Amino acid sequence: MEFDRRFATEQACREYLFQLRWPDSFTCPKCGGCKAWPRQRGLWLCAGCGYEASVLVGTVFQESRLPLTVWFRAMWLISSQKTGTSAMGLQRMLGLGSYRTAWTLLHKLRRAMIRPGRERLSGVIEVDETYWGGEEEGQPGRKALKKQLIAVAAQEDGSGIGRVRLGTIEDASAKSLHGFIAAAIEPGSRICTDGWTGYASIERLGYQHSIRPLYGERGAAERLLPRVHRVVSLLKRWILGTHQGSVGAEHLDDYLNEFTFRFNRRKSQHRGKLFYRLAQQAVLVPPYPYSAIVKVPGRRTRIHHR
Repeated sequence: MEFDRRFATEQACREYLFQLRWPDSFTCPKCGGCKAWPRQRGLWLCAGCGYEASVLVGTVFQESRLPLTVWFRAMWLISSQKTGTSAMGLQRMLGLGSYRTAWTLLHKLRRAMIRPGRERLSGVIEVDETYWGGEEEGQPGRKALKKQLIAVAAQEDGSGIGRVRLGTIEDASAKSLHGFIAAAIEPGSRICTDGWTGYASIERLGYQHSIRPLYGERGAAERLLPRVHRVVSLLKRWILGTHQGSVGAEHLDDYLNEFTFRFNRRKSQHRGKLFYRLAQQAVLVPPYPYSAIVKVPGRRTRIHHR
């Protein structure tokens, strides 16, 4: 009820986004000027260069035909529910006439769940890989023809799990794994892995490397790398539960973004803070048009309707 009262109008939503995008004062995207006058349709006229700036341009809201009140309601529903929602569920709760609209809105917000310039993990980190959909029969080791390989990094926090990073990788080669580690983990950290050769020589990248060999024992992976395997279990349970398993490889990274956003904020006691973070990041990330969502380079394009 409090949320509905605060964001009942387009103007209220625009003012909130203005404070998030320019917390100190207005900054002209063209000349950097700090003085402007409000215009019609939510525009601001820069006193320095005469440029008409919009608080929505350059954000995930750019060129959207949906009212901001709908966007805000969607962000609240996504952030206030512990497991999130599917596109079909969002369509029903918002009363949208099109499944595609709800699906596109969700993917745009998932892109906003990754903060630009976010800090890498540090300390002691467990790293492993998993397949989305399970390993294929007849494919030895870490080979797969149709399944997508996901790299997972989980930070040790005492006996528990700190922050995590997840991302799809092309294969389990040293090139792919080293690239994931360099992007996700701060140099100087201690990386704990199994004995897979793809992790060899990561010391050259400035990391400490602790190998925990599995020796083919049943359940050894869960025991020796417990945090990363716990994260994998929660990820697959979330995809199978909330999304009924209808996640294609071409959009898997977007779902991993959402899972990471939720997991790293799982201890937050105030759901309003998650809404604030999502809205804050939505004005920082560039636009993500529908054409870019459905045309992922190098992968088949399809939308799952289950």
